[in-house]
Amino acid sequence: MAAGMADGIEIGFGPLEKSGQGPSGSGDLVVFVGDDLALGSAAREILGGSGADLVARAAASEKFKGRSLSALSLPAPAGIAADRLVVVGLGSDKDRAKTDWPALGGFTAGKVSGRTARVVLDWPGAVVSAREAGQFALGARLRTYSFDRYKTKKKPDADEKAGTTLTLLLPDHEAAAREGEGARTLADSVILARNLVNEPPNVLFPEEFAKRASELGKLGVEIEVLEPARMRELGMGALLAVAQGSVREPRVVIMRWNGGPAGEAPVALIGKGVIFDSGGISIKPGGGMEDMKGDMGGAAAVVGALHALASRKARCNVVGAIGIVENMPDGGAYRPSDIVTSMSGQTIEVINTDAEGRLVLADVITHVIRSFKPKAMVDLATLTGAIIVALGQDIAGMFSNDDTLAGNIHAAGEATGEKVWRMPLIPAYDKAIDSKFADMKNTGGRHGGAATAASFIKRYVEEVPWAHLDIAGVAMSSNASEINRSWGAGWGVRLLDRLVRDHYEAK
Repeated sequence: MAAGMADGIEIGFGPLEKSGQGPSGSGDLVVFVGDDLALGSAAREILGGSGADLVARAAASEKFKGRSLSALSLPAPAGIAADRLVVVGLGSDKDRAKTDWPALGGFTAGKVSGRTARVVLDWPGAVVSAREAGQFALGARLRTYSFDRYKTKKKPDADEKAGTTLTLLLPDHEAAAREGEGARTLADSVILARNLVNEPPNVLFPEEFAKRASELGKLGVEIEVLEPARMRELGMGALLAVAQGSVREPRVVIMRWNGGPAGEAPVALIGKGVIFDSGGISIKPGGGMEDMKGDMGGAAAVVGALHALASRKARCNVVGAIGIVENMPDGGAYRPSDIVTSMSGQTIEVINTDAEGRLVLADVITHVIRSFKPKAMVDLATLTGAIIVALGQDIAGMFSNDDTLAGNIHAAGEATGEKVWRMPLIPAYDKAIDSKFADMKNTGGRHGGAATAASFIKRYVEEVPWAHLDIAGVAMSSNASEINRSWGAGWGVRLLDRLVRDHYEAK
């Protein structure tokens, strides 16, 4: 049996045989049923002859129908080593055929929170694989995450309440334990990103963000931190303009994972890291401005993804690059009508200082292209409110100049549940950012705001296959799900890890 502990949950793996039998005791026994309420063979053996009748009677009295992600709790029958039986519904045959394993794990963990539970991964017609059990464990770990480090007053039982302990029971439990270890490191990577997004900006200012990203060096990631003097030498006039209104100096962090053949062109992952966005001189309304601590969700996802790749020793070369700034208004802040020169040499007329993320990305992208000549680039940015209007908070917008890359990202999103929807890039959007006074302006007006922002970034990617993910709706103030109860979702870590695994890593 193998186990690991992280964020209040311990998960182990064991065999099915007679795992639930014994004298009554504390803890839960979890079994699964479909909408026909039928138990799997192992669950029937563990519960004994009266188990199915007990479930049927309780279901009738509680109007439990076995629908997908529903649950019924009842006292455990005599002779079972548990004091509570938790029956989790899986729905119809059609539902079971497309089981979302992380969601099922998260839902189950939520139903036994703070308790010890044995989970019988068995139901009619199912042979749960080691990989599926690992994904179940991943969802359970992500569900139990919380960010409460600044709370000085806990709930009355918080100090006494034990963490959740799950033992997943299935035939191939040894292989499942190995998958579970991979799930643990991936969960740790998502949690790293969540922590970064959830931190307040007075704690996670640019220098501190750079320091935390630099801790990836312990995993073998090569780290380079660019300070303002070096940025000026490189000509990063767009990024520096955004930062000049803050007393906090900006940073650019380059993270290199060299797990592939020496000299092979890397994949580049680029993140917007605006640790707080007041809007600058074009200041935002006060209501909701506190959410702008999450305007570095793209950078957090890149740091989390590099953590995941390095932790599993991914067989590929990857460059992660993040531009970290604070956008504030003061006497030195950049202004609407300023013209700044980006590292690429292209000039930008500033129309709105609240359209700052694209200026940061422009210089970081140029630096990555010149220094590393990547085979592909993906940038992630909480870039526009317009994408939330278009797609809501359950799916990210994707813009790309390459159909193959876009298809690969879409497939990775479907596989992980971090879904994207491809949006159009047409000449009209590019024309909208032409300027009378400079090469371009930093906004194209109200209409099509996400698309004109993507068109701005596209002017800096040259001929490199590129995709831009606008994650404003999914990275912060996240909708609750079975695997996330946090304000910051850590969105993008699992997607990027899957993209690299499936399409860029040596097999």
